[in-house]
Order: sequence, then C-alpha cells, then structure tokens
Amino acid sequence: MNKLSKSQKDEFATAFAILALYDGGADVTTEQINGLLNATGNTEVEPFYPIIFSNFLSSPEKIAKLIAVPSAGGGGGGGGAAAGGADGGDAPAAAKEEEKEEEVEMDLAGGMDMFGGESGGGGGDY
Repeated sequence: MNKLSKSQKDEFATAFAILALYDGGADVTTEQINGLLNATGNTEVEPFYPIIFSNFLSSPEKIAKLIAVPSAGGGGGGGGAAAGGADGGDAPAAAKEEEKEEEVEMDLAGGMDMFGGESGGGGGDY
C-alpha cells in the first residue's frame, strides 16, 4: 500500500466500501459510502470519490455487471472480444472468414504486364 498514490488509495477505499455495501444489501449512496469510510478510519478520502462512484454504481444491477464483466468498466484497452467472450463465441470464426476473403489473387495467366501491355512483347513504344 505504500507504493500507491493518495488518489489510488482513495479509489480503493471507496471501491471496497461500495463492495461492502453491495455485499451487505445496503443502498449505495454517497452518505452510506462516507459513513463506511469514516467507520473504517478512511477519513482523508477526497469527497468527490464517493459522489462519482455512487452516481455511477447507483443500482445493484450495475455493480453485479461490473463484478461479472470487469471489462465493462472501460479503461485497459486491447483484447476485448476474444478475451471477454461476450459475443457468443462467433468472433474467432468471423475473423478467420475475413482472413480467407483477403487472400484472393487474380490469375493473369501471363497475358499482361503491370502496365497493361502484353507480357514478353519487348516494350513496344520505348
């Protein structure tokens, strides 16, 4: 905990207070969060953290969703669909199908060079 900044400690304290309220079946409000923070000795938490967290996590359904699907909270970036599996498992198959479509090549059968002339014609105009 000593390596964490004050803002990180405040965020953790607020998040743990919300999880405790959720687990206990209590309403997640700014007042409830502040009460729990004070009861646990976290009296120096910046006052905007409980407000922001309680507004975002105002219902038990939102908290449950955040717990069940941590990537829904945003942030980290990268690896979403394959790692999360929320698309029903069709994402890898779709990626393979797209890959196959991109590999289409035209067979010119030696009939034309890159400038549209006949190959092996010796250059004609030059």
